[in-house]
Amino acid sequence: MPDDVGDELADVVAEWAAALASNDPDRITTYLADDWALVSEAGVATREHVLALVASGELTHAAMEPVGEPRVRIHGDTALFTGRVTNAGSDDWRTDVFLWRDGRWRCALSHVTPASPD
Repeated sequence: MPDDVGDELADVVAEWAAALASNDPDRITTYLADDWALVSEAGVATREHVLALVASGELTHAAMEPVGEPRVRIHGDTALFTGRVTNAGSDDWRTDVFLWRDGRWRCALSHVTPASPD
């Protein structure tokens, strides 16, 4: 694991955001653990379900822009990333759980909550 874990994780999150904005399932999947899931107000969605929605065009992201400074906590080979993100009309808080596996960070779980208007 690299010495500058927080910086590397921030880079991975930025790259993943760019992959999401590209709406390319193959590019997105490189950042996800095999058993990744998304928890939202709609419930729990599997990796396969979310990637199928992206592939069909039913789920798209125009941009994934961070708002403010994220909160990053490292616990051994697990990292917790919490931050606020805007995407074409939505404003969400998200928490992502990353695992260090095979020399890289992969997201194992994402939780998205709509942000309250400021």
